[in-house]
Amino acid sequence: MIKKFVKTALQEDVGRGDLFYLVGSNEKASAKIISKDSGILAGVVYAKALCRIENIDIKFHIKDKKAIEYGDVIATLKGKSKKLLMCERTILNLLQHASGIATNTNSYANIIKNSGVKLLDTRKTRPHLRIFEKYAVRCGGGHNHRMGLDDCLMLKDTHIKTIDDLEDFLKKARFKLPYTTKIEIECEDIDFAKYAMNCGADMIMCDNMSVDDIAEVVSFKNSNFPYILVEASGNITKENIKELIKTKVDAISSGSLIHHATWLDLSMKIL
Repeated sequence: MIKKFVKTALQEDVGRGDLFYLVGSNEKASAKIISKDSGILAGVVYAKALCRIENIDIKFHIKDKKAIEYGDVIATLKGKSKKLLMCERTILNLLQHASGIATNTNSYANIIKNSGVKLLDTRKTRPHLRIFEKYAVRCGGGHNHRMGLDDCLMLKDTHIKTIDDLEDFLKKARFKLPYTTKIEIECEDIDFAKYAMNCGADMIMCDNMSVDDIAEVVSFKNSNFPYILVEASGNITKENIKELIKTKVDAISSGSLIHHATWLDLSMKIL
């Protein structure tokens, strides 16, 4: 899957052919990738996969998930000059994009470290980039929520509007869904969260609820349904996440780990 992804990424840039191939020399050359930023490195496995396909020898001096600082030499490359130049932008795009997400995720993960609360991403990913972006979240110390609609049944507010009897719906769902499938229900207030638990939910998502309300949901869950997981979501910031972990929720999810990330500044130089 990674191989297909990086080949497609390169083809998008090359188009009908790199015009430098028509006029440039093709001697053996060396290059280095340097950091012009600070953060967490990600994208190494993807860059390596592309270089293997294009017969470029790449050696990373820093691994995925590790911190990088301004001026660090992240990797050195050797190969035909035309190959290095053709792949330059795609390699950098992979590393910069993934590292930006990993760095942003890590800034949240550091706040809740040792709290026992899991930091989750969401399905708010760019089309065709979900696996890549969720991999970057893991590099930054986060965890993946659903990869798609097929690995957990989540009933959001829009789904709830189509359901007349939630308890009956869940009974029918249990009969039709695979035995191991979990069901999560999005709740916007305390009363509905309690109702959803009584109806048979495996997980409760407290969506845009206040810290006090989430704490009450957790307390009710602990007293009555200790096996149910509670997740906080909606408008998660680095400022309010400190208060949210005090509620003892099991997880906090945020789409901003991905869609608010800023690319790290990396550069390739021919030696």
